[in-house]
Amino acid sequence: MITLFLTTIMLTTGPADRHLHPELQRYVQDRVLPGIAEIPAERREQLDLIVAFVKERKAAGVTADLTFICTHNSRRSHLSQLWAATAAWAHGLDHVRTFSGGTEATAFNPRAVSAVERAGYQVVKGEGGNPVYAVSFTEDHDPERCWSKVYDDPANPQKGFCAVMTCSEADANCPIVRGALDRVSLPYVDPKEADDTPEEAARYDERCLQIATELWYVMQQAAL
Repeated sequence: MITLFLTTIMLTTGPADRHLHPELQRYVQDRVLPGIAEIPAERREQLDLIVAFVKERKAAGVTADLTFICTHNSRRSHLSQLWAATAAWAHGLDHVRTFSGGTEATAFNPRAVSAVERAGYQVVKGEGGNPVYAVSFTEDHDPERCWSKVYDDPANPQKGFCAVMTCSEADANCPIVRGALDRVSLPYVDPKEADDTPEEAARYDERCLQIATELWYVMQQAAL
């Protein structure tokens, strides 16, 4: 109850000029914030490593670059990039920059795209087999540009970043992430296990909400 109260205060007393899209704002208020108090202690330990990185970089007067990495850069890493960017902006953490990448490139999966749209993001799809999606969380900030790429793509930071490993396979296959200043293991269950089943949408929504809740916690704590 205390954690939920503090989190709600942080959302409502942050920068007064920062407003998410209305549907996304309701999603955060009604679904994300109540879940923060339920984050298990072992997950908080990993999340607090990201909190420390964000705080340390701010104290040093430099950007806190977070690169979320999974195997195909198609689902979990994109969800993480988007929610980290949204939560950082909402909490006034303008030194935070978020990116995503994979050990190989495919495309931002349409099922994951649909999940963020259901949460309240506004999405414009580009052209081609690996389209660039412009994903907006507010009228007051440029949309995030999301497309599938390897983690060391030139569009991503090449050094001084925190590598957040969002799947166990990528974590195991990348014992060394070139250029990373820090590394955090934060695996999520892959929603693709439910692809083309009756549980598909529910599984993607579940993963979207889990990632939203955990990364909202990170930015809430980093802003304290």
